[in-house]
Amino acid sequence: MPKRKRSSADSEVVCDNLDEDSNEGTGRRSTRSSSAVAPESEKASPGKQKKVEPEPETPRVTRGKGKSAGKGKASGKSDFKEKVEEKVEEKHASPPLASFILERRAARVVAEVSMKYSADPAVRCPMPGCDSKGHITGRHETHRTISACPLYHNLTAEECKAKQHDREAIELKKSQEQATEKLNLRRQAATIEQKERRAQISKLRSRKVVGPEVIEQHSEHQKKHGRSREPMLTGLTTEYDMQLFREAQAKACEEIKYEMAKHYELSDKQEYRIKKLELGHFEMDTWYASPYPEEYARLPKLYICEFCLKYMKTSIIARRHAAKCVWRHPPGDEIYRKGNISFFEVDGKKNKIYCQNLCLLAKLFLDHKTLYYDVEPFLFYIMTEADQYGCHMVGYFSKEKQSFLNYNVSCILTLPQHMRKGYGKMLIDFSYLLSKAEEKVGSPERPLSDLGLLSYRSYWKDVLLDFLHNYKGRDISIKDLSTETAINANDIVSTLQALGMLKYWKGRHLVLKRQDLIDDHLKKKNNKKPGHKVIDPLSLKWTPPVK
Repeated sequence: MPKRKRSSADSEVVCDNLDEDSNEGTGRRSTRSSSAVAPESEKASPGKQKKVEPEPETPRVTRGKGKSAGKGKASGKSDFKEKVEEKVEEKHASPPLASFILERRAARVVAEVSMKYSADPAVRCPMPGCDSKGHITGRHETHRTISACPLYHNLTAEECKAKQHDREAIELKKSQEQATEKLNLRRQAATIEQKERRAQISKLRSRKVVGPEVIEQHSEHQKKHGRSREPMLTGLTTEYDMQLFREAQAKACEEIKYEMAKHYELSDKQEYRIKKLELGHFEMDTWYASPYPEEYARLPKLYICEFCLKYMKTSIIARRHAAKCVWRHPPGDEIYRKGNISFFEVDGKKNKIYCQNLCLLAKLFLDHKTLYYDVEPFLFYIMTEADQYGCHMVGYFSKEKQSFLNYNVSCILTLPQHMRKGYGKMLIDFSYLLSKAEEKVGSPERPLSDLGLLSYRSYWKDVLLDFLHNYKGRDISIKDLSTETAINANDIVSTLQALGMLKYWKGRHLVLKRQDLIDDHLKKKNNKKPGHKVIDPLSLKWTPPVK
């Protein structure tokens, strides 16, 4: 039976055929095992016989029928049995590897389609004098980035292809050597081949003296090209180390290209957005898209300085910035400190860039946030946790300088790595502490996120139950509750209704003091750990701004 033609969608699927154990002249076929897969056998022909070998990395195999040559009945059966066993082992051992290879090839196809040569300068390599032909890995015909440009690395497209062929030959030789070395794993002493290889590598990596001619060539290269090309590296080290460096460059470029291809192939399913964020020592998944500049918003991962909130493209840039960044706390005035917890008041008009970066960072975790760049009418209160390296941001909230609806919070966020530690309630409590200092009644701006609504309802419940527990009078009004707690009357009513403590009786609304709820609240409060963090009003050093 002939091999099935390959389609464009399934370019790596091979249709292999099983040998038939048949007797000439009888046409009788042997029973085939459902799990046995063998390569296509040779066809019986009076002339030339052609044998089709299976591809080594075949993710899916379909079995067909073939004709055996009928030579050597016993030996044919044994060969067939060995092939079947080999195929069965491959089938049961390699599905994860096969799926991984298929995934990498699909991503490579996507990348190749997106990198087709174009005369448009906007989609070509930005390197001056480069025609976008060739690739540093030697696998592709074109490139678009400087990191993949052969000319930038002082190479040609032909040299890159030749190096790729050499790497493939070396990899094949290594795989063969590893297969033979598996038999020698229990030997404690090195084999003769290993000793010879070690001596050969030591000889290849022997220290080389850099002469004046090499220094002169490098200086001429630097004067001619400046920073537009990679510094000339030939002659500075041994050929062996230089080859290792070029292999590492090619592998790194291939990995970056694979990640970018995986990132961009989702463009039909969802918008381009940052998937991961690295902030200080923490790496986290983002929840929503943020309107960063396009060159940053299209990256799969963004790096942000935890002190100045500057956003960067790569980890190398982030490390260099961290070594030079002199900030160790947010800008503005420190208005609260107790233990290692501090609050900084930052004016959006005085520190515009910092506040814009903070809003862009917050949008990665808030769905309903609309403020990004117009930060001048707002004040930002940054909560930090201090250690020997500086004051690390835990969360923040912002409020308008002049709010006609008496909103005491416009936006509030606790960073994901600090959630479920009680910091959200501390932020809310601090916002109401400022409202009490201003002698105002406050409320958060709507709409609230799901997590924000849960945090506020929990806070309102705790405050009201604490107040009712300590209140010794018999009559109380919603207005009195609002004045004492600085919580808006509508928020108090909604909370009391949710607790079942607000009833309508004989034309009047009554607040029921449910002792069972108060007792449960006190029990939970007493069971909290001794180190539980709360806001201390005496630690606030702040006066309301004069309007």
